Amino acid sequence: MRVILQDHLMALAPNSEEERLALAAWLAEKRDHVLHIHPDPLAKGAAFLDLGPRATACREPINVLFDQGEECWRPISNLALSPFRLHDSEYASVEGFWQGLKFPDQYERGRIAALWGKEAKRAGAAAAEAETFLYQQHTYHTGTYGHWSLMRQACEAKFEQDLQARAALLASGDRPLTHKTRRDSHTIPGALLADIWMRLRRKLQRADK
Repeated sequence: MRVILQDHLMALAPNSEEERLALAAWLAEKRDHVLHIHPDPLAKGAAFLDLGPRATACREPINVLFDQGEECWRPISNLALSPFRLHDSEYASVEGFWQGLKFPDQYERGRIAALWGKEAKRAGAAAAEAETFLYQQHTYHTGTYGHWSLMRQACEAKFEQDLQARAALLASGDRPLTHKTRRDSHTIPGALLADIWMRLRRKLQRADK
């Protein structure tokens, strides 16, 4: 195997068919991986340590969107079908819980609780804007810490009770999570929602140790 060194480049040139096949197999296995050079202090050679897939090794952010990006991360999304129970009520998705809070009528909240995906997201469009809302006999101010705490409770219940959502969140490892959409939410900005996910991820990681 010949080694060709140039500025910002090191190339390997097989000397035989056997080396060519071995290199091709190794490259296929390490495709899109990050390699770290471990130089020999005596300048007798060097070793390359595989740090893993580039996205993981470089901690590339994951933008969690229900209808975009890699499918493996979609269960993290609020729109995903991920049944959970919170405060003696059943929900098909976090989005169904969140949009239902916009309606004072309990029947309407119950109807929206069974929705997920874009249908759940669209369900809140018909609600009148309100500065406050009532939930569990407590008055909350829209878009404030108390309101956001309900999102955290819903997400926590989801990731504790739905195994697929939990597995997806844990599979994201230590990569930063984001939620960047064309129009950010006024009641719970994407950065805040992503922070909730990452805090819950750390909690689950500690629990699994």
